[in-house]
Amino acid sequence: MKSIILREIKSFFGSPIGYLVIGVFLISNGLFLWVFEGDYNILNTGYADLTPFFTLAPWILIFLIPAVTMRSFSDERKQGTLELLLTKPLSVWEIANGKFLGSFFLIILAIIPTFVYVKVISGLGAPEGNIDMGSTIGSYFGLLFLIAAYTSIGIFTSTLSENQIVAFIIAVFLCFFFYFGFEGLATLLPEYSSIISVFGMQNHFKSMSRGVIDTRDVIYFLSITVLFLSFTVYQLKSFKA
Repeated sequence: MKSIILREIKSFFGSPIGYLVIGVFLISNGLFLWVFEGDYNILNTGYADLTPFFTLAPWILIFLIPAVTMRSFSDERKQGTLELLLTKPLSVWEIANGKFLGSFFLIILAIIPTFVYVKVISGLGAPEGNIDMGSTIGSYFGLLFLIAAYTSIGIFTSTLSENQIVAFIIAVFLCFFFYFGFEGLATLLPEYSSIISVFGMQNHFKSMSRGVIDTRDVIYFLSITVLFLSFTVYQLKSFKA
């Protein structure tokens, strides 16, 4: 599996994709948080916290992660190398997890530079250092689990078509539905809102953003991740049969 992970990472940074993903994520966040006027501008909120970042990041990642994962298996199928990959002395689970972890690590590399925001906000606080580290750490943990869930969805959709654009569109739709769709359904059916919202990522991400790591939220994200990786394995086994 290690060879698959290294192969994925090398492919990302052997082409402009890796640098483009990191650059787009950091530049888009930087512009919305520090330059553009609006609800996401941290300097205009009057509070020393990163709530605007953790509100904005899931929406950017809805498009960015599918852009990273869309080529994972779609490209293998298009070039005819998937059959060769499946004949290697690796289990289907190891292949799926290798592709997943390669994409996951790339997105984590894009997140790491945002730790600078914590230092900047802490320095801008009155008094200096007046920042809620509990909610900030919880939000980063929530973002980590959200990235894992998005990535597993993207890896799965890349097995559905040889066309990367099709894989991208399906992944964006599924990520959007799981993050926002259940919240939308909850507002349409207020009598069942408490039940419906439990199935949405946004509800669990917001819960972790409060600074309390609830095992129910962790189990939810892990379940979504494992579920879509299982779908990926099922698809790969159908190609292998």
